[in-house]
Amino acid sequence: MTAPDAVLIYDGECPYCSMAALALKRLDTVVAISWYDDASQQFLEAQFGTTPFAMVLVDQQARRVYAGKAAAKELASRAGMPKLAGTLVRDNYETIADLVGRASGRGRDPDDYHEQYMLAAKASNLFTALAAAAAERPADVTA
Repeated sequence: MTAPDAVLIYDGECPYCSMAALALKRLDTVVAISWYDDASQQFLEAQFGTTPFAMVLVDQQARRVYAGKAAAKELASRAGMPKLAGTLVRDNYETIADLVGRASGRGRDPDDYHEQYMLAAKASNLFTALAAAAAERPADVTA
C-alpha cells in the first residue's frame, strides 16, 4: 500500500463505526484508526488542545482536518456518493450518531466539533506516526 493521504479517527468500540471504517478500505488513500489509540489521542491534543470525541478525517495533502458533520460529508464525497447523499449525511449526522450510539451501547455522545480546520503545525508533525499506527492495526477496523 502507498502512503495514505488521509487518516480517519473513529469510535473503535462501536461495531457500526468499525464496519464503516472497514468500507474505507476501498479508498486506497485513506486509513482508519480508533479514537482510543494513543496515536489518535496525541494527534487530537496537538490539533485541538483537547481530545474531542468525534469522527475526524485528517488530510495531510490538503492540510485540512474535518470533524463530525464535515468529516461525514467529506467521506461521502470521497466514496463517490452523490452530492445530495453527502449533504444528507452531514445534515443528519447527529441523528445518525445518536441512533448508532444507542444501538451499540455507547455511553457518550460525540463532542460538538463539526467544522473543517486548517491542519495545525504540531498536529502535522504527528501525521506520519498517526498514519503508521493506523496501517499497523487492520484488526481494529474489523472488530
